[in-house]
Amino acid sequence: MDRGSARRHQNYRPANKHSRHPHHNPSSVTAATTTTNTMATSDQCDPKVWEIFSRNYSRAQTVLDRNRVLIQQVNENHQSRIPDNMVKNVALINEINQNISKVASLYSEFSNNFTASCHQQRPIRNGKGGGSTQD
Repeated sequence: MDRGSARRHQNYRPANKHSRHPHHNPSSVTAATTTTNTMATSDQCDPKVWEIFSRNYSRAQTVLDRNRVLIQQVNENHQSRIPDNMVKNVALINEINQNISKVASLYSEFSNNFTASCHQQRPIRNGKGGGSTQD
């Protein structure tokens, strides 16, 4: 390693300076922002679609909350340097990975439901047929 790259490596800081702070919780910020943005459109959405979205959002948030707890446990186990705790981390990390897959699937459902809702709403708003009729 030359002097220039050694200096850059020594002065490296993560892009998010809060990422190492033990009490920083970015998911709660995201959840609050998402809730605020989605609540404003609830009266403009088909109630059935909104119900599905709300249920899936709640399920995703529950899984993310569980992951937050699991990640804290993994960190505590790692810091303890106790061999049994390190072994426990394997199962915890596997659960985290499975939960990430669940959340990705739920977000995919969000996207599909949103797209379907937009396609159903478009003909009604334009006054064209092809969508559901309103009496």
